[in-house]
Amino acid sequence: MNRLQELERGVIADARRWAQVELARRLQAEADACAPVCPSTGEPLGDVRFRTMELRTVSGPVELRLRHGYSRALQAWVCPARVAWGLEKHQRISPELAARVVHTVTQSGSYERAAALCAVWGSPISDGAIRQLTQKLGKRMSELPLPAEKPIEGEAPFSLVIMMDGWMARSRGKGWGASPRKQVDDRVEWHEIKSAVIYRLHQRAENQSGRGLLTEKYAVATPPGTSPVDFGAAVHAEALRRGMGRAKAVYVVMDGAVWLWDLAQDRFKDAIKTLDFHHARDHLQAVADLEHGVGTEANRDWMKQTTRDLAGGRQSRVLRQLEGLLDPERHREVREREDLQREVAYFRSHRDHLNYKEREREGSPRGSGAIESLGKQLQARMRGCGQFWGQQGLPPLLRLCVAVKNKDAHLLWN
Repeated sequence: MNRLQELERGVIADARRWAQVELARRLQAEADACAPVCPSTGEPLGDVRFRTMELRTVSGPVELRLRHGYSRALQAWVCPARVAWGLEKHQRISPELAARVVHTVTQSGSYERAAALCAVWGSPISDGAIRQLTQKLGKRMSELPLPAEKPIEGEAPFSLVIMMDGWMARSRGKGWGASPRKQVDDRVEWHEIKSAVIYRLHQRAENQSGRGLLTEKYAVATPPGTSPVDFGAAVHAEALRRGMGRAKAVYVVMDGAVWLWDLAQDRFKDAIKTLDFHHARDHLQAVADLEHGVGTEANRDWMKQTTRDLAGGRQSRVLRQLEGLLDPERHREVREREDLQREVAYFRSHRDHLNYKEREREGSPRGSGAIESLGKQLQARMRGCGQFWGQQGLPPLLRLCVAVKNKDAHLLWN
């Protein structure tokens, strides 16, 4: 081992031992100062006795002697020190250690990796204990009332951007346990995680290379099986938390999924809605392939001009051009005609959502890259190689991931 590394590790170990002893001393002093009375009524506890408790902390385990007594009002045994520290009845992990574990497990690829990282930064904890803690805290997070964002005095006018989409997570299907020799189609099931990103328009920025980024953003992600109605309610509630009621304008950017537009009409009726430009371009490409053949020079020329028109505020011209392709006098095969009719109907249904030039002048995004980015971030944690989720495993971890991203995790210990 390098001499400098050896010295540094030795000093860190000494500091941890000092912190462990000092924390135990201070906790014991606070425990001794707690009067043996009922926390609800203030009446003296009966049959008071001392019990030993080991508390796992960031600095290591500390052993304490705590008073316990029987409360007639509560008809239960009570430990005043545990109540004062906000510990649950059988809790043996300190809030600070739990907070660090939560951040670690949401940023690592698995419970096993989280346990390995905890050991590296000096607080060993098993992957099973991490899993159990995640389940408990994820459930608690779902029950917490989330405070609204307080407006700043003299707050400048702002606009809010909301993007919504979905991505798929794997779970074990009904045929998961079947023999590999059996041909079963339901070994793996896929379930949608509906997600949203919310941010203020002025929080958009660029890095040195010109790539867009958000200085601050807030996420919504709901467990598999969540209905569009409930997801819409969750997004609406988070948008209100982030100041939607005070925003001078609200922009909603999404792809063409029908359920998203139904949701937007229900929850964000007065918002300015935009169809993701890249999805619109994909549908134009489908038309170009039908009209000019795949990979031809005519295809490329048509796409170049039509895309330029769409981005440049000439969406009415584009729509007229598409509708002109439906001329019944032009001979087409039945399937080709149906495909073309479907694409034209797609653009007709979004004729009011193609104002890309106007959105550009307002500084609003024309693409939904932020929600695509959130999906990739969540998938990196929950759709790794070999990861399959049960009905009880994914929701708690998903809630904690969102809480960490939104800087709400501290509410678990308030």
